[in-house]
Amino acid sequence: MEQKKILIITYYWPPAGGPGVQRWLKFAKYLPDFGWKPIIYTPENPSYPLLDETLMKDVPENIEMVRTKIWEPYQLAEKLNKSNKKFKAGQFDVGKNQSWKSRLSIWVRGNFFIPDARVFWVKPSITFLEKYLKENKIDTIVTSGPPHSLHLIGLGLKNKMPDLKWVADFRDPWTEISYYKHLKLTKSSDKKHRQLESAVFKNADITLATSYTDAENFRKAGANAFCITNGFDESDSSKKAGENKNSQIEKAFTLSYIGVLEQLRNPENLWKALDELVKENAEFAADFKLKFVGRIDDKILHSIENSSLKNHILNLGYLAHGKAVKEMQNSNLLLITNFPNESSRGIIPGKIFEYLASGKLILSFGPDKADVSKILEETQAGKHFSYQDTEAVKSFILEKFNLWKDGSLLENTQHIEQFSRKNLTQQLTEVLK
Repeated sequence: MEQKKILIITYYWPPAGGPGVQRWLKFAKYLPDFGWKPIIYTPENPSYPLLDETLMKDVPENIEMVRTKIWEPYQLAEKLNKSNKKFKAGQFDVGKNQSWKSRLSIWVRGNFFIPDARVFWVKPSITFLEKYLKENKIDTIVTSGPPHSLHLIGLGLKNKMPDLKWVADFRDPWTEISYYKHLKLTKSSDKKHRQLESAVFKNADITLATSYTDAENFRKAGANAFCITNGFDESDSSKKAGENKNSQIEKAFTLSYIGVLEQLRNPENLWKALDELVKENAEFAADFKLKFVGRIDDKILHSIENSSLKNHILNLGYLAHGKAVKEMQNSNLLLITNFPNESSRGIIPGKIFEYLASGKLILSFGPDKADVSKILEETQAGKHFSYQDTEAVKSFILEKFNLWKDGSLLENTQHIEQFSRKNLTQQLTEVLK
């Protein structure tokens, strides 16, 4: 039986690093098992914020790649202000940390490049792909955002080819993402963002969300939306589920953060709780380690280093994906943070699923009634706190530390199979029918 063809339009593809690349890399890996042939359309000369050559091992052998050149203004932005490198990853300084250059750059980003600085790839891609789709008899496409400008490629192709089946995949929301309100948008720019988002919702045949709340919000906005979360790939784990049930194999009680931590998701109440524990509890101070793997905002790191936690920090920087997974497994508690406002309840950071696969206990921060909290409750994998909790966080960490000291802090990998990448790909193919 001949495989159905699906063109995946994505900005992020290996050697890009970070969570943005992995969703469709993993779907592409498993789609052939369910009768689909993935074809990847991606820029020839992208400007990636992070690189991870090790992800190339997951690129399916002989996968068809289609590339065209893209022009991006990031080189100009970085000449204006070096901190503009953060823009590539959707980060920037906020509040008192903003210089006048940062404020200007944020205003330009939000008002001149709508929806984002990859918008200059839209028209050339529509022209190129209209011909390519017809010549290669492809009737299903996926656009993956952010960058949400890629959805405008799908919108343009749908307008030209009404019979084309278009799946708009939102790895993060567009106007509902927390940093949207920090973009210093004019009324006309805000209106244009919202009009484009609405057009995508109403014209895409299928809209995918990575969280239950986002899917519900998208449906309310007129989209035919389904939730397919991110997940974990069993082949990425260097140990099998259920091994090493007792986690007292580390020399220190280790709380680790894996990934990018920016100012808008900074758990200041956690640092306060840890600072107090180090000062008040000699045993805790003797055994505690705070490990960072990834890119931590300089101002956050500087603040922590000026506290009692200074001598407890191990900052490993960005590591290749496989090494980062091993660092998860060499931890006792794994930290995950979300934006504090209620509109971010639906954000489920992709790394939570690899955290689940590791079996380690998860410490989560974000708004009340968050989707992350629901997952942690279902899997019994950890606990979720608001950014106002300090004493409760302190008690939770101390309780787990005492269990670790006693050798009775157990791992848990039950109830997580629903989040395996292969099972999620099967869900995707059911939606595509």
